[in-house]
Amino acid sequence: MKSDFIHELSLLIQEHNFISKDIYDKLDVKRGLRNKNGTGVLVGLTKIGAVVGYSVEDGKKIPKEGQLYFRGIPLKILIEKFKEKGNRYAFEKTMFLLLFGKVPENFELKMFLSTLKELQNLPEEFIEDFILRKPSVDIMNQLQRTVLCLYTLDPNPDSVELNNLINQTLNLIAKFPSLLVYCYQATNYKHFNKSLIIHNPVEEYSVAENILHMLRPDNKFTELEAEILDLILVIHAEHGGGNNSTFTSHVVSSTRTDTYSSISASIGSLKGPMHGGANSIVTKMIQDIKKNCNYTDREKLKEYIRKIFEKEAFDKKGKIYGMGHAIYTLSDPRAVLLKEKAFELAKDKNSLEEFKLFSDIEELTKEVGKELKGEDFTICANVDLYSGFVYNLLDIPQNIFTPLFALARIASWNAHRIEQIIIDKKLIRPAYKAIDEEGNVIL
Repeated sequence: MKSDFIHELSLLIQEHNFISKDIYDKLDVKRGLRNKNGTGVLVGLTKIGAVVGYSVEDGKKIPKEGQLYFRGIPLKILIEKFKEKGNRYAFEKTMFLLLFGKVPENFELKMFLSTLKELQNLPEEFIEDFILRKPSVDIMNQLQRTVLCLYTLDPNPDSVELNNLINQTLNLIAKFPSLLVYCYQATNYKHFNKSLIIHNPVEEYSVAENILHMLRPDNKFTELEAEILDLILVIHAEHGGGNNSTFTSHVVSSTRTDTYSSISASIGSLKGPMHGGANSIVTKMIQDIKKNCNYTDREKLKEYIRKIFEKEAFDKKGKIYGMGHAIYTLSDPRAVLLKEKAFELAKDKNSLEEFKLFSDIEELTKEVGKELKGEDFTICANVDLYSGFVYNLLDIPQNIFTPLFALARIASWNAHRIEQIIIDKKLIRPAYKAIDEEGNVIL
């Protein structure tokens, strides 16, 4: 009886909430905050990050090689700069840069690391009360709740005074690796009947090293594994002010709410399969290809990719996951960097055949796209194509792919929050046009 009533209600919603595309066009309403040429509607200014994938000439998008800037520094150059001084702590240096506007000097880095070490441990009662009891089956949901629970430990949670925002940011950054791994362990124990293994973070380890240390039962990892996880965290660390979860940080922070509410909202945004959850869908697509196609035969793989394009295979949505991006057209600089490291790790792990599958998908998707949609069709691999592959090589479970993305973004979300609060004092409030059942504007 109840299910019948719910079905009737769903029909009512569909009947009374339909708005035709013609009305959007007539009223010049930009759905998804996108202009007609696919570019984003300009809503703000930021000094933190920039994403470049095209130019605009006479209102038309002109594809170009992608660039990603952190505080004005191209990602590739930033990573090369970090390599000159050793391969450790690249992610920590990146977080400092995003938050404070400069690559840290040696003294600044030491003080930054020392502060994070002091703050990284969670109280035992917090772990027991807020993480181990009733963990969610979804770790992103669990992370949202535990971040909100950190509010209860903060003696001054609601202040948006700058020094307090910095204190809260450093506290979140320091504790987030433990929050992530403990949530994962609690979920495994409660919902998947696995042993509960809790390893405390090691003071002298980097964030990447501690993630591997706390995740693995034997605590062991190689230097190459830590270096590559460090790189993944760096390339995921920032992506401009317009991506959904960062824009969420701006919107929520404009209300002057507390830091924990803002960051929890950004985690909720990132959880969505059209945003941070995309890397998990890539893994599912790869599993489907392996099951239904002789992927070592390029012609058969190409034909199966064509079927996915034409909505005849996988989820029948016509998308090759891991390919294409809202801004990048010819290349995604994050994917370019990660592909290089993926090859290096695949070689070390005797997984070059697997790597070739991903590389072939990248090449063949471009070919099939042009054959189906014309020579002007452009598409590139995005970071999600290779990130799941690398995570698998690192023995990182699929259900923490997206939580690791959140970990990578935690400094960026706070940097954008601080920028919103100290620079733009206005409450973000866009407008919606109200229309009646016939599509007429209600004045």
